[in-house]
Amino acid sequence: MSSCNGNCSTCGSDCADRKAESKLAQLNPRSAVKKVIAVVSGKGGVGKSTVTSTLAVAMSRKGYRVGVLDADITGPSAPTAFGVTECQGANEDGLYPALSKGGIQVMSINLLLDDPNSPVVWRGPVIAGAVKQFWTDVIWEDVDYMFVDMPPGTGDVPLTVFQSLPVDGIVIVTSPQDLVSMIVSKAVKMANMMHIPVLGFVENYSYLECPDCGKKIEVFGKSHLDDIAASFGLPVLARLPIDPSVAFAYDSGLMETVNTDKVADVITAIEAIE
Repeated sequence: MSSCNGNCSTCGSDCADRKAESKLAQLNPRSAVKKVIAVVSGKGGVGKSTVTSTLAVAMSRKGYRVGVLDADITGPSAPTAFGVTECQGANEDGLYPALSKGGIQVMSINLLLDDPNSPVVWRGPVIAGAVKQFWTDVIWEDVDYMFVDMPPGTGDVPLTVFQSLPVDGIVIVTSPQDLVSMIVSKAVKMANMMHIPVLGFVENYSYLECPDCGKKIEVFGKSHLDDIAASFGLPVLARLPIDPSVAFAYDSGLMETVNTDKVADVITAIEAIE
C-alpha cells in the first residue's frame, strides 16, 4: 500500500505485504546462544538422540561451548547419554542446566523429575510449553552451538521449536528402510514451511561392519537415501554404522568418549552457517 509505513503491528489492514508476527520466545536475559541446530527425524527409532549427542561431543572437542536442549519431553534421554542427574542450581534469574564432565550444558525434563523413571503424561500444549521454558527460563552460559534433540514427527513440539526458537539449521536423521522416502519428505517439507534451512541428512544404522573381515553388511537393505536427497537438492552428510560400542557408551553416560570422525562433514556444514 502507498501509505504503508512498514509497521504491521499498528496497522489493521489485511494486505498481501503484511508481515507475519514473530512468535520467537525471549531468551533468558542471562543466557547467550549463538547458533541453534535442530536434529529431527520423521519417525522414532532411528537413533536421533545418539546422533544429537555425537554432534554435541564433536563440536565440544573443537573447542566450542555446547548446549543440548532435550525437547523430547516424553522420551528424554540426554541426561543418560552424558551421565548427568541434576541441574547446577537455580536463582531468581533462572535455572542452570546440568554440566557434563566435558563441559556440555544439558537440559532435560528428566533432570526435574523426582523419579526419572516416571512417565510424563501431559497433553501436547503443556509439553510444548515446557520446551519453550527450556529456552526462556534456563540460563545457557555462552553457548556457541545449541543442539535441540527433537521428538519424532511433525507435531506440537517440533512446531513450537521452529516457531519459538531461532533455529539456524536442521539435520535430518534417517535409516535405510524403504519407508524413509515418505518420512524424509514430510520432515523436509515441514522445514520448508517454517523457512528453516535443512543442512543435510545423516543416515544412521547404515551398515554393520563385520569385526572379522571388515565387510559392510546392509542389515536393513540397500539405502535409497542418495536418490531422495538428490530430489531435494540436499547432501547426505554422514552414514553411521550399527556400533554396539556407541550404544554401550550412550547407556552408560559415556558419550563423550566415542569416536566422532564419521560426523566430520556434518560439523563442517554446521560451522559454515553464517
